Amino acid sequence: MGETDKAKAFFDQFAEVFDTLYEGKRSCWMQLLDRKFRSDIYIRFKRTFETLGDLEGRTVLDIGCGSGVYVIESLRRGAKHVVALDVAPAMLRLVRSRLQDSGMEDRCELVLGAFPDVSLQPADCVIVMGVMDYVKNAEEFLCRLRPLVRESAALSFPSRHWLRTPLRKFRYTLRNCPVYFYDVQAIKSLAQHAGFNTSDVCKIPGAGMDFHVTLQP
Repeated sequence: MGETDKAKAFFDQFAEVFDTLYEGKRSCWMQLLDRKFRSDIYIRFKRTFETLGDLEGRTVLDIGCGSGVYVIESLRRGAKHVVALDVAPAMLRLVRSRLQDSGMEDRCELVLGAFPDVSLQPADCVIVMGVMDYVKNAEEFLCRLRPLVRESAALSFPSRHWLRTPLRKFRYTLRNCPVYFYDVQAIKSLAQHAGFNTSDVCKIPGAGMDFHVTLQP
């Protein structure tokens, strides 16, 4: 089984569990723990829409859309069209359910597949959250991403930590899902080699496992 297939199997199996991280679906006790130890997830969500700016009338591409929280927020903020790509069918089912509840499904296209192995059209804004953790060849990924970004892209990259990195690697190895980690210099070098002119790398404070990265062509 290739690495893409491993990630697909992992997220297909855990889609419902991951989705409970959002919109207060967990118990009060679990929400407190999430805010303490998974604060990156909520901070990067807020920062993404701050850095992308006004989405009114713009097109958005969400690579690795998961259960669709960024998709729905982009539509709420006025995006005229969103393309949502994910490798896991279970994730796209959750997106479809969210879209039906929102009444905005006519402005969104769902695509099943793994980037960069699918054909996509350029978009004004691109979102890549929680994806680079599982990408073996980050340089190829960013090189293929660059032609799709008209204005800006928001990405997350997992950082290296003396304790949490080996623990996370161990947990994901048990789940047969490879995971990769980065530092600031590696991220900036990858962005430069891919042809992005501007890169803003922000280390998320607190639990601090993620970098939030904004790239512009």
